[in-house]
Amino acid sequence: MKVFISADMEGITGTTTWEECDNKSPFYARFAEQMTREVLAAIEGATAAGATEIVVKDAHNSATNIDITQLPEHVTLIKSWSGHPYSMVDGIDASFDAVLFVGYHSAAGVLGNPLSHTMTGNPWTIKINGTYASEFMIYSYAAALEGVPTVFVSGDKNLCDAALLLHPGISAVSVKDGFGGTTINVSPKLAVKQIKKQSETALKGDLKAMIISLPKHYSVEITYKEHAYAMRKSFYPGVERVGTHTLKFETDNYFEVLRLIAFVL
Repeated sequence: MKVFISADMEGITGTTTWEECDNKSPFYARFAEQMTREVLAAIEGATAAGATEIVVKDAHNSATNIDITQLPEHVTLIKSWSGHPYSMVDGIDASFDAVLFVGYHSAAGVLGNPLSHTMTGNPWTIKINGTYASEFMIYSYAAALEGVPTVFVSGDKNLCDAALLLHPGISAVSVKDGFGGTTINVSPKLAVKQIKKQSETALKGDLKAMIISLPKHYSVEITYKEHAYAMRKSFYPGVERVGTHTLKFETDNYFEVLRLIAFVL
Protein backbone atom coordinates (compact mmCIF):
# COMPACT_ATOMS: atom_id res chain seq x y z
CA MET A 1 0.00 0.00 0.00
CA LYS A 2 1.24 3.47 -0.93
CA VAL A 3 0.02 6.37 1.22
CA PHE A 4 0.32 10.16 0.97
CA ILE A 5 0.21 12.36 4.09
CA SER A 6 -0.23 16.14 4.00
CA ALA A 7 0.53 17.97 7.25
CA ASP A 8 -0.29 21.46 8.50
CA MET A 9 0.24 23.10 11.91
CA GLU A 10 -2.75 25.30 12.79
CA GLY A 11 -4.86 22.19 13.36
CA ILE A 12 -2.55 20.27 15.69
CA THR A 13 -3.34 20.26 19.38
CA GLY A 14 -2.16 23.35 21.26
CA THR A 15 -1.62 25.94 18.55
CA THR A 16 -3.72 29.02 19.33
CA THR A 17 -1.81 32.12 18.16
CA TRP A 18 -0.05 32.94 14.90
CA GLU A 19 3.18 33.40 16.83
CA GLU A 20 3.16 29.73 17.84
CA CYS A 21 3.13 28.74 14.15
CA ASP A 22 5.88 31.13 13.08
CA ASN A 23 9.41 29.71 12.83
CA LYS A 24 10.83 33.09 13.90
CA SER A 25 9.07 32.86 17.25
CA PRO A 26 10.56 31.44 20.47
CA PHE A 27 7.31 29.48 20.96
CA TYR A 28 7.49 27.72 17.58
CA ALA A 29 9.85 24.81 18.38
CA ARG A 30 7.52 23.02 20.78
CA PHE A 31 4.71 23.04 18.21
CA ALA A 32 6.96 21.91 15.37
CA GLU A 33 7.81 18.97 17.63
CA GLN A 34 4.13 18.23 18.19
CA MET A 35 3.46 18.51 14.45
CA THR A 36 6.18 15.91 13.91
CA ARG A 37 4.67 13.67 16.60
CA GLU A 38 1.21 13.82 15.03
CA VAL A 39 2.64 13.04 11.60
CA LEU A 40 4.58 10.12 13.09
CA ALA A 41 1.36 8.84 14.62
CA ALA A 42 -0.30 8.82 11.19
CA ILE A 43 2.77 7.09 9.75
CA GLU A 44 2.64 4.43 12.46
CA GLY A 45 -1.08 3.88 11.87
CA ALA A 46 -0.56 3.63 8.12
CA THR A 47 2.32 1.21 8.57
CA ALA A 48 0.24 -0.97 10.90
CA ALA A 49 -2.46 -1.03 8.20
CA GLY A 50 0.04 -2.36 5.65
CA ALA A 51 1.58 0.72 4.03
CA THR A 52 5.05 -0.03 2.70
CA GLU A 53 5.63 3.33 1.01
CA ILE A 54 4.64 6.65 2.58
CA VAL A 55 5.21 10.15 1.22
CA VAL A 56 4.76 13.11 3.59
CA LYS A 57 4.23 16.66 2.32
CA ASP A 58 5.19 19.28 4.88
CA ALA A 59 2.51 21.84 4.07
CA HIS A 60 2.82 24.57 6.69
CA ASN A 61 4.30 28.01 5.97
CA SER A 62 7.91 27.45 4.79
CA ALA A 63 7.18 23.70 4.61
CA THR A 64 10.34 23.01 6.63
CA ASN A 65 8.75 22.11 9.96
CA ILE A 66 8.87 18.31 10.28
CA ASP A 67 11.94 16.77 11.89
CA ILE A 68 13.19 14.42 9.18
CA THR A 69 15.49 12.62 11.63
CA GLN A 70 12.41 11.11 13.29
CA LEU A 71 11.03 9.49 10.13
CA PRO A 72 11.24 5.74 9.40
CA GLU A 73 13.17 4.42 6.41
CA HIS A 74 10.08 3.73 4.28
CA VAL A 75 8.97 7.40 4.50
CA THR A 76 9.89 10.18 2.06
CA LEU A 77 9.50 13.83 3.06
CA ILE A 78 8.69 16.62 0.60
CA LYS A 79 9.85 20.01 1.94
CA SER A 80 9.33 23.57 0.70
CA TRP A 81 7.28 24.55 -2.37
CA SER A 82 7.80 23.72 -6.04
CA GLY A 83 5.16 26.18 -7.26
CA HIS A 84 2.86 23.45 -8.61
CA PRO A 85 -0.87 24.20 -8.16
CA TYR A 86 -1.25 20.99 -6.15
CA SER A 87 0.59 22.91 -3.40
CA MET A 88 -0.29 21.18 -0.11
CA VAL A 89 -0.54 17.79 -1.85
CA ASP A 90 2.25 18.44 -4.33
CA GLY A 91 3.72 15.06 -5.25
CA ILE A 92 0.46 13.15 -5.24
CA ASP A 93 -0.53 11.11 -8.28
CA ALA A 94 -2.66 8.13 -9.25
CA SER A 95 -0.12 5.65 -7.86
CA PHE A 96 -1.25 6.36 -4.27
CA ASP A 97 -3.91 4.24 -2.59
CA ALA A 98 -5.05 6.92 -0.14
CA VAL A 99 -4.29 10.33 1.34
CA LEU A 100 -4.35 11.41 5.01
CA PHE A 101 -4.51 15.03 6.22
CA VAL A 102 -2.94 15.87 9.60
CA GLY A 103 -3.17 19.15 11.53
CA TYR A 104 -5.72 20.87 9.27
CA HIS A 105 -7.90 23.81 10.27
CA SER A 106 -11.15 25.60 9.51
CA ALA A 107 -11.63 27.81 6.48
CA ALA A 108 -11.36 31.58 6.24
CA GLY A 109 -14.60 33.10 7.51
CA VAL A 110 -15.49 30.10 9.68
CA LEU A 111 -15.62 30.03 13.48
CA GLY A 112 -14.10 27.31 15.66
CA ASN A 113 -10.39 28.07 15.46
CA PRO A 114 -8.64 31.41 16.14
CA LEU A 115 -6.29 30.48 13.29
CA SER A 116 -9.00 29.86 10.68
CA HIS A 117 -7.80 30.93 7.24
CA THR A 118 -7.45 29.67 3.69
CA MET A 119 -3.96 29.70 2.20
CA THR A 120 -2.94 33.30 3.02
CA GLY A 121 -4.14 36.21 5.10
CA ASN A 122 -5.45 38.01 2.02
CA PRO A 123 -9.00 36.63 1.66
CA TRP A 124 -11.88 37.11 4.09
CA THR A 125 -13.56 34.13 2.47
CA ILE A 126 -13.25 31.70 -0.40
CA LYS A 127 -16.33 29.82 -1.52
CA ILE A 128 -16.54 26.98 -4.02
CA ASN A 129 -20.08 26.28 -5.19
CA GLY A 130 -21.36 28.25 -2.20
CA THR A 131 -19.37 26.34 0.43
CA TYR A 132 -16.63 27.97 2.50
CA ALA A 133 -13.46 26.41 1.10
CA SER A 134 -10.86 25.17 3.57
CA GLU A 135 -7.40 24.07 2.56
CA PHE A 136 -8.60 20.54 3.32
CA MET A 137 -11.45 20.90 0.84
CA ILE A 138 -9.26 22.40 -1.86
CA TYR A 139 -6.55 19.75 -1.69
CA SER A 140 -8.67 16.70 -0.92
CA TYR A 141 -10.43 17.62 -4.16
CA ALA A 142 -7.00 17.80 -5.83
CA ALA A 143 -6.33 14.26 -4.62
CA ALA A 144 -9.71 13.19 -6.01
CA LEU A 145 -8.67 14.67 -9.35
CA GLU A 146 -5.94 12.01 -9.37
CA GLY A 147 -8.39 9.31 -8.26
CA VAL A 148 -6.91 9.13 -4.74
CA PRO A 149 -9.43 8.76 -1.88
CA THR A 150 -9.23 10.92 1.24
CA VAL A 151 -9.70 8.58 4.20
CA PHE A 152 -8.46 10.48 7.28
CA VAL A 153 -8.24 13.98 8.70
CA SER A 154 -7.20 15.46 12.04
CA GLY A 155 -7.65 19.05 13.14
CA ASP A 156 -10.16 21.32 14.83
CA LYS A 157 -13.75 20.18 15.41
CA ASN A 158 -15.36 22.49 12.84
CA LEU A 159 -12.94 21.30 10.16
CA CYS A 160 -13.61 17.66 11.03
CA ASP A 161 -17.38 18.22 10.88
CA ALA A 162 -17.03 19.87 7.45
CA ALA A 163 -14.76 17.04 6.25
CA LEU A 164 -17.43 14.47 7.10
CA LEU A 165 -19.87 16.30 4.82
CA LEU A 166 -17.38 16.38 1.93
CA HIS A 167 -16.14 12.81 2.36
CA PRO A 168 -18.80 10.60 3.99
CA GLY A 169 -17.19 7.75 5.90
CA ILE A 170 -13.89 9.54 6.49
CA SER A 171 -12.11 8.92 9.81
CA ALA A 172 -11.82 12.26 11.62
CA VAL A 173 -9.90 13.03 14.81
CA SER A 174 -10.75 16.34 16.47
CA VAL A 175 -7.82 17.41 18.65
CA LYS A 176 -9.11 20.90 19.49
CA ASP A 177 -12.08 23.23 19.45
CA GLY A 178 -12.19 26.99 19.55
CA PHE A 179 -14.29 29.83 20.90
CA GLY A 180 -13.36 33.37 19.94
CA GLY A 181 -9.64 33.71 20.54
CA THR A 182 -9.38 30.61 22.71
CA THR A 183 -8.78 26.93 21.98
CA ILE A 184 -9.76 23.87 23.98
CA ASN A 185 -7.12 21.21 23.31
CA VAL A 186 -6.77 17.51 23.99
CA SER A 187 -3.58 16.18 25.57
CA PRO A 188 -0.71 15.88 23.06
CA LYS A 189 -0.35 12.24 24.11
CA LEU A 190 -4.04 11.55 23.50
CA ALA A 191 -3.91 13.29 20.11
CA VAL A 192 -1.05 11.03 19.03
CA LYS A 193 -2.85 7.94 20.33
CA GLN A 194 -6.09 8.75 18.51
CA ILE A 195 -4.40 9.73 15.24
CA LYS A 196 -2.47 6.47 15.16
CA LYS A 197 -5.56 4.38 15.90
CA GLN A 198 -7.91 6.11 13.47
CA SER A 199 -5.45 6.33 10.59
CA GLU A 200 -4.88 2.58 10.87
CA THR A 201 -8.62 1.93 10.97
CA ALA A 202 -9.22 4.19 7.97
CA LEU A 203 -6.62 2.43 5.83
CA LYS A 204 -7.98 -1.01 6.71
CA GLY A 205 -11.34 -0.05 5.24
CA ASP A 206 -12.62 -0.25 1.67
CA LEU A 207 -10.46 2.45 0.08
CA LYS A 208 -12.12 2.35 -3.32
CA ALA A 209 -15.48 3.03 -1.69
CA MET A 210 -14.04 6.30 -0.36
CA ILE A 211 -13.36 7.81 -3.79
CA ILE A 212 -15.73 10.75 -4.33
CA SER A 213 -17.19 12.14 -7.53
CA LEU A 214 -16.10 15.73 -8.06
CA PRO A 215 -18.62 18.41 -9.06
CA LYS A 216 -19.17 18.93 -12.78
CA HIS A 217 -18.88 22.71 -12.47
CA TYR A 218 -17.10 25.13 -10.13
CA SER A 219 -18.19 28.62 -9.17
CA VAL A 220 -15.44 30.24 -7.11
CA GLU A 221 -16.05 33.46 -5.16
CA ILE A 222 -13.16 35.16 -3.35
CA THR A 223 -13.68 38.15 -1.07
CA TYR A 224 -10.47 39.93 -0.10
CA LYS A 225 -9.74 42.07 2.95
CA GLU A 226 -8.22 44.84 0.81
CA HIS A 227 -10.08 46.26 -2.20
CA ALA A 228 -6.79 47.26 -3.88
CA TYR A 229 -5.64 43.63 -3.73
CA ALA A 230 -8.95 42.53 -5.27
CA MET A 231 -8.43 45.02 -8.10
CA ARG A 232 -4.92 43.75 -8.80
CA LYS A 233 -5.99 40.09 -8.88
CA SER A 234 -9.04 40.83 -11.04
CA PHE A 235 -6.81 40.77 -14.13
CA TYR A 236 -6.25 37.01 -13.84
CA PRO A 237 -7.70 35.43 -17.04
CA GLY A 238 -11.36 34.51 -16.70
CA VAL A 239 -11.93 36.38 -13.43
CA GLU A 240 -14.91 38.73 -13.07
CA ARG A 241 -14.90 41.51 -10.49
CA VAL A 242 -18.37 41.43 -8.92
CA GLY A 243 -17.83 43.82 -6.00
CA THR A 244 -15.30 46.17 -4.46
CA HIS A 245 -13.65 43.28 -2.63
CA THR A 246 -14.98 40.26 -4.52
CA LEU A 247 -13.94 38.25 -7.57
CA LYS A 248 -15.77 35.40 -9.30
CA PHE A 249 -14.45 32.60 -11.49
CA GLU A 250 -16.35 29.84 -13.32
CA THR A 251 -14.95 26.63 -14.80
CA ASP A 252 -15.73 22.96 -15.42
CA ASN A 253 -12.08 22.01 -14.86
CA TYR A 254 -10.98 21.69 -11.23
CA PHE A 255 -7.31 22.04 -12.13
CA GLU A 256 -8.18 25.56 -13.29
CA VAL A 257 -9.52 26.26 -9.79
CA LEU A 258 -6.20 25.12 -8.36
CA ARG A 259 -4.30 27.27 -10.86
CA LEU A 260 -6.46 30.27 -9.91
CA ILE A 261 -5.78 29.75 -6.20
CA ALA A 262 -2.04 29.47 -6.85
CA PHE A 263 -1.98 32.90 -8.50
CA VAL A 264 -4.62 35.11 -6.92
CA LEU A 265 -4.25 34.53 -3.17
